[in-house]
Amino acid sequence: MESPNLLVASGSKLVSGSMRKNPTLICVPIMGESVDKMVVDMGKANASGADLVEIRLDGLKNFNPRENIKTLIKESPVPTLFTYRPIWEGGQYDGDENKRVDVLRLAMELGADYIDVELQVAREFNDSVRGKKPEKCKVIVSSHNYQYTPSVEDLSNLVARIQASGADIVKFATTALDITDVARVFQITVHSQVSHVPIIGLVMGERGLISRILCAKFGGFLTFGTLENGIVSAPGQPTIKDLLDLYNFRQMGPDTKVFGIIGKPVGHSKSPILYNEAFKSVGFNGVFVHLLVDDIAKFFQTYSSNDFAGFSCTIPHKEAAVKCCDEVDTVAKVDLMSVVGSAQH
Repeated sequence: MESPNLLVASGSKLVSGSMRKNPTLICVPIMGESVDKMVVDMGKANASGADLVEIRLDGLKNFNPRENIKTLIKESPVPTLFTYRPIWEGGQYDGDENKRVDVLRLAMELGADYIDVELQVAREFNDSVRGKKPEKCKVIVSSHNYQYTPSVEDLSNLVARIQASGADIVKFATTALDITDVARVFQITVHSQVSHVPIIGLVMGERGLISRILCAKFGGFLTFGTLENGIVSAPGQPTIKDLLDLYNFRQMGPDTKVFGIIGKPVGHSKSPILYNEAFKSVGFNGVFVHLLVDDIAKFFQTYSSNDFAGFSCTIPHKEAAVKCCDEVDTVAKVDLMSVVGSAQH
């Protein structure tokens, strides 16, 4: 599948101060096995700067729906999104489907701010609450693809189906087999702004990490940031601390320039720490990210718009990167020769 070039209006502008530059929300998934643990984690999420929390009911043990949901809504210091994910959509719930959907309706009735409903059951769910849904509650209709990222045409059709099901907010998550897959999700997200459709488009896995960071630039409704490394509700989620402190998430906007370190592996690189701190200190409107790249020529072809402003390159792509350049500085040639020479000894 070919990936589209990203065409997004760009400009250069300095950012100063701490004023929020984008409306994209940060949601912390809460996945405790007990209500008490969830309440503690909701407090931590609030202290960390979360805009809302996703309460994963499918992780609870000894679940008493009415009592537990009341407590969670009452104790949450931030707005709540309730998810009760079944096994067939990647969650942990393996019980009666009617009972599961009843719990989501109950959460809505008791004061949830958002409810996540899977596309497969969304139309029936929305029909059942028509005329009864509290005005403040928004229904997120979601679809998850754990195998790959579909074509732009197929993603567009998916978004249309989700909208037609009665969604207040569209959510789809795909899986990155290559980092260029993310470009298709960015394209769908940008186009959805034209029709004023709130959209959450995320790509799972390490190759999809930039979808979770740059959604603030391309207009996504929200992203997920975890309280701790490795405690995730979907593959590839960064921590809320990294979103806010490392990537300066609140300061990103349509004009933000994207830089990054290309490599494989690349997650160990300290370059984003160095460059993002430098950008922040001088008020430069840019973000520096990890880029796990398999095919560097394909990467450059896909991310060729002015939004993607510059890249560092590490092993194993240095020689291949030079072949992709229109011009190579003499100093760079000498540096590359020394790197290759060292690798051969």
